[in-house]
Amino acid sequence: MRSLLQAQCSVGNRYLTAALLTLLTFAVIGPADLRAGVDNAKAKLELVHELSHGPAGMTITPSGDIILSLHQYYRPAHRVVKISAGTTTAVPFPNDPISRGLEGEGTRLDAVQGLQCDKKGIVWMLDNGRRGEVAPKIVAWNDKKNTLFKRIQLSDECLRVDSFVNDLVVDPEDPSTIYITDPAGGDNAALIVVDVETGTTNRVLEGDISVQPGSADLIMDSRVVEAQGIDGSPVRPQFGVNGITLDRKGKWLYFCPLNGDFLYRVETKFIKNEELIPKEEISDKVEVYARKPPCDGISIDRDDNIYLTDLGAKAIGVIDSNYRKYRLLVSDPLFDWPDGLCFGDNRFYFYTNQLHRSALFNKGTDSAHPGFYLFEFKGLTSGIEGN
Repeated sequence: MRSLLQAQCSVGNRYLTAALLTLLTFAVIGPADLRAGVDNAKAKLELVHELSHGPAGMTITPSGDIILSLHQYYRPAHRVVKISAGTTTAVPFPNDPISRGLEGEGTRLDAVQGLQCDKKGIVWMLDNGRRGEVAPKIVAWNDKKNTLFKRIQLSDECLRVDSFVNDLVVDPEDPSTIYITDPAGGDNAALIVVDVETGTTNRVLEGDISVQPGSADLIMDSRVVEAQGIDGSPVRPQFGVNGITLDRKGKWLYFCPLNGDFLYRVETKFIKNEELIPKEEISDKVEVYARKPPCDGISIDRDDNIYLTDLGAKAIGVIDSNYRKYRLLVSDPLFDWPDGLCFGDNRFYFYTNQLHRSALFNKGTDSAHPGFYLFEFKGLTSGIEGN
């Protein structure tokens, strides 16, 4: 049973209509009301946009455009939208029929979460297919030429019946390999490695402790975040491997379960070269990098400092590369399920999407409400384009 998407497609009582989503207008707002700052002043936290719909992923193009996937839990009419630099209006990306899921089988989008733009302006979109129960795929769109660059169908061999391919990362210097997180059912969570040139896929670290959910509850708004199925019974949330990022040399891949206690890393050579090491020995190459709180999105800067969205604390934290210890960086009461950390224009960006108030995680009732916010802040050092 493909339980999680079936559950999220069947619960909720406040879905927005397609008419409201034909053209999304996001208002530009002034600096955030920093009521619960940690290092907010030093980080120069700013509230950039108030969004009308909850995002699922974000990337910044080389020209400074913001591209957002809209979360399938809220059943938006459009899957992906774009806010061009200097504007406040979101338009369907790459165009209306593809974004609505109306285009032909090869390119139409169903349920996009992870996405990343590389230095050449190619936007890599990970479509998990769980909204319409279609085969997961990667759609790569050339934003500069406004044309399809590549489509990669994920093979059945790399997927499981409860797969929920969540996020992806592309090497910013040499986008020949894509790494994907699949929390699946927890016990069978894994990473998926995709060869861009051949389209071949490889499932690695399946069931390893580094990708399985942790045992701790995720607590937000003073309650445990739980999922609920069609019949009202509890559904195990897909809190396995989620956050993923890659250092600027493409050497170390960092990843972590959403509610796990640790951030892990592995050298990419061990997971993208099947001839280098047997698959069953890859676990021995995984390193525990640092302790962490429950988090969704992660990113990295040029000095290998790791930034995390700290869900329970309504904060953004950082693991300093020199000491490998976690500390809070910026926080605010408006940070309701922060996610989407990415770098662009010498700043880090993230958004809030209130997932814990969506119908799936709120006993069948969608209590999320506008606004969903997009923030930017100054990191400890410059970031990495495309992360």
